[in-house]
Amino acid sequence: MPACRKLHLTACMRPVSPHSASWRYPGALPDANFNFGLLKSFTQKLEAAKFDALFVADTLALLNAPVEALKRSHTVSSFEPFTLLSALSVVTDKIGLVATASTTYDEPYHVARRFASLDHISGGRAAWNIVTTNNPSSSKNFGRDEHMEHSERYRRAREFYDVVTGLWDSFADDAFVRDQETGLFFDPDKLHTLNYKGDNLQVKGPLNIARPVQGWPVIVQAGQSDPGRQLAAETAEMVFCSPQDLKSAKAFYADIKRRAAAAGRQKEHVKILPAALILIGDSIEDAKGRRMTLDSLVSYESSVATLSVALGTDVSIFDQDEPLPTNLPETNGSKTSQEAVCKLAREEGLTVKQLAQRFGAHAGFAFIGTPESIADELEMWLVEEAADGFTVCFPYLPQGLDDVVEKLVPELQRRGIFRADYEGTTLREHLGLPRPRNQFF
Repeated sequence: MPACRKLHLTACMRPVSPHSASWRYPGALPDANFNFGLLKSFTQKLEAAKFDALFVADTLALLNAPVEALKRSHTVSSFEPFTLLSALSVVTDKIGLVATASTTYDEPYHVARRFASLDHISGGRAAWNIVTTNNPSSSKNFGRDEHMEHSERYRRAREFYDVVTGLWDSFADDAFVRDQETGLFFDPDKLHTLNYKGDNLQVKGPLNIARPVQGWPVIVQAGQSDPGRQLAAETAEMVFCSPQDLKSAKAFYADIKRRAAAAGRQKEHVKILPAALILIGDSIEDAKGRRMTLDSLVSYESSVATLSVALGTDVSIFDQDEPLPTNLPETNGSKTSQEAVCKLAREEGLTVKQLAQRFGAHAGFAFIGTPESIADELEMWLVEEAADGFTVCFPYLPQGLDDVVEKLVPELQRRGIFRADYEGTTLREHLGLPRPRNQFF
């Protein structure tokens, strides 16, 4: 590993925690997901800890879940990302601001304007998380009876990217002369009209906003499927993923970097940041105990359905206080998912109820331990090229966030694998990314 290579850290905070029982944990703030004052203080703490960015995900419908589960979820009410990040941009100075915008249920001109505006307002800290929207319930909120088919969504997304980046390049960087003597506000020779006509989109342009501070806001993508990986390799500068373990993370990392190189891109200009829940305790046993306490606050009645889907069989027929049966029927669903769940149940000795609470709460990857043990793991992932950094998720607020910024970050800084201060003022500078040249000037 080159001596200068350091971790990049972003924080995913919509919802403030992906764990469905986070709002019930002792000492947690139950309204944190929809309280601007709290979100402002959290973001300022992340900036003081020198995090690269705050990532605000988005959904265009309530989660596709039974009401029994929804009524216990803190995700049912969240701020719209652009409104939230615009407000946060004026109470922060350096931290990047990543917003999700859908290529399926939005229009390129809208997205280009919003991100250009956020980039100017924030002084060059905006990033666009490109999503095709996988929740089929979203379609009915936009006048469509059926959700757009998967491959069609990705074809539209690829054109969408070309249109948005083309619109950002409508003006040359020096187009606005603002000469009060001659009365010339901008040079018309430095204005480009896009006139895009494709299979899915038709946009004339130009954009009615000056070129963004960063040239283009940073491009972010999180696709796991083959079309999603290809889109990421061709367009993304930050890639979110959800690995099961170190081995799968290394394979994903190598695949994306290989695809990026094949697309003619510099591999170091694609930063891969797996999502990970980080839960810190005074000892490894204490951290595991906190995780068990947190999971125990998840309703079994609302989580058993999630486990049934993961296993491909009806779990409600099993004794919830006994271990998972070893002779499960073969599934027509994901065999990989079933094997992973069974492996977890065996290794941790979980009952059916405990397993359901784990999967109903947060089935993603997690680092559980002390600041030192977690720093060891993060460093190993960096050295073994499984990650360029991490998208940090918090188990509960505010303690979970405070533990990361006050205990883990100083340990990473002591080891020299995380910055002591920001390298510049823009998100591209934080990530070591070049400013894109204008395609037309």
